[in-house]
Amino acid sequence: MGGLRGRTGERVRHGAVTALALLLLAACAAAPPPPLPAPQVATPADAVTVLDGADPAALATATSAALFASAPLAVLAAADDPAAQAEAGERAAALGVPLLLTPDPSAELDRLGATGVLPVGTGAQQWADDAGRDVVEDPQLVAPPARDVLALAVDAASPAAATARASGARVEAVADPDPRVTPPGGLEPRPAHVVALGGAFGPAERLSARLDVAATGTALPGGGQVLFPGRRMVALYGHPGAPALGVLGEQGVAESVARAQALAAEYQPVSDVPVVPAFEVISTVADAGPGPDGDFSSEATVEFLRPWVDAAREAGVYVVLDLQPGRTDFLTQAQRYAELLAQPHVGLALDPEWRLEPGQRPSQQIGTVSVDEVNAVATWLADLTRDNALPQKLLMVHQFRLTMIRERERLDTSRDELAVVLHADGFGVPGEKLETWTALHQGEPAGVTWGWKNFYDEDTPMFTPAETLRVGPVPPVFVSFQ
Repeated sequence: MGGLRGRTGERVRHGAVTALALLLLAACAAAPPPPLPAPQVATPADAVTVLDGADPAALATATSAALFASAPLAVLAAADDPAAQAEAGERAAALGVPLLLTPDPSAELDRLGATGVLPVGTGAQQWADDAGRDVVEDPQLVAPPARDVLALAVDAASPAAATARASGARVEAVADPDPRVTPPGGLEPRPAHVVALGGAFGPAERLSARLDVAATGTALPGGGQVLFPGRRMVALYGHPGAPALGVLGEQGVAESVARAQALAAEYQPVSDVPVVPAFEVISTVADAGPGPDGDFSSEATVEFLRPWVDAAREAGVYVVLDLQPGRTDFLTQAQRYAELLAQPHVGLALDPEWRLEPGQRPSQQIGTVSVDEVNAVATWLADLTRDNALPQKLLMVHQFRLTMIRERERLDTSRDELAVVLHADGFGVPGEKLETWTALHQGEPAGVTWGWKNFYDEDTPMFTPAETLRVGPVPPVFVSFQ
C-alpha cells in the first residue's frame, strides 16, 4: 500500500515537471523578438538641397543618405519592377524607413546600420537571398513624426519621394522643376528645409531664388511666374497722346486696353498657347532737339506713365517700357523707371536705332549699341527682379540690322530672372520682312526668343495672325503693332 502511494506520488511529480517544461517551452516559442531600434532621421545641412541621381536607384539612395542617419531595416524593390516599387513605397512610408532599389543597395544599407531588409517582389527577394541579408517578415516600427522639411518631386510616386515621406518630410508634386511655372503649396511660411528630388531642379542657389518668387504667389498676366514658353504677347506700340508714334497713342487708356484685348483675341485661334494683351509704351522719345539735358531724348515722367501701368495691371495687360536714349545710355534711362519696373507686369525694351554717338542726331543715321551696354542693363534689371522676388521679367532688344548690336553673340541671356527677346522690326512687303527676319537669325545668341512687328501703314500688305505665326523656325512670342 505504501509502495503504491510512493509510486503514485512519483508519477505526479514527474507529470508536474513535464507540464512545467512544456509551459516554459511554449512561453519561449511565443516570446516576441526584441524590438527594432527606431529609425533616426537626419536634418539637411542647408536650407535648400538639390539631390541628384543618374537613375531612380541612385536618387533613392541619395535621398536616404540626406534624410536618414540610421535605420534598422530598409524596404527593397527591384529597379525594373514598378508595381513592386509602388507597394514598397507604401510600406516604407508606413514604417518610416528608406526604400532602396536593386541592383545593389549594399553600401547604403551598411551606412544605415540596417540589420534586416523587407523585400517586396521576387526581384528584391532574390537579391536579399543572394546577398545573405536577413529578411524581416513583419517589422513593427513607428514612423518618424512630421517635420518642417518640404520635398519637391516631379514624380510624387517615385522611390525617392517615398523615402522622403518616410522621413517625415511633406512631399509636394510639381509640374515643372522650376517652381515658378506652377508654384507648389506650403511655401508660405517658408519651410526650414527644402529638398528637391532630382538634378533637373538645378543648382540649389538658383532654386532658392525661384522658391522666393514662388512663395509670393504673384502671377504674371496670363498666370504663372515664367514668361516663355507658355504664353504669347500681342502689343499696341506707341506713346500716349502721340498718334504719329504708333497706335497706342491713337486713343486713351481705357480704349487702349480694349483695343489690345481685341487684338490679342484675334491671335488666340491660331496660337498654341494663351495670348496676353500688352502695351509697348515709348517712355523716352528720340527728339530732334537736345532738350534741357542735351541728350536728344524726351523722357516721360513716372507720373505720366503711371495711369497706363495701373490700368494695364487691373486689366491683365503686360507693359513694356521702351527706351530711345539719344546720346545718353540705356542704363541711365532704365534707372529712371525703377519704381515702375519693380511691378511684376512691367518689362523693358531697348531700341538701338535711337542710341546715338556724340555729334549724331536722331533720324540722320541708324544708331548702334555695344553688347556690353545691353548686358549692363540686363544685370541691373535681373538684380532688381531678384531683390524684389518678382516673376520673370521681359528684356527686349529691337533690331532690324545686324550692325545695330555690336558683338551680339556675347549677349548675356544667363540670368534666370529675365526672358530676353530679340524683336525684328523690319517693314515693307512680305519678302522684305522675311529677308530681315532670316538675316537676324544668323548667328543668333543662345537663349533668346523672338519678337515680330506688324506695321499698319508701312507693311504692304500687313501679315494676318495666321501668317505672322507661320513665321519660323519658331513663331514669335511677342508681336507688336505700330
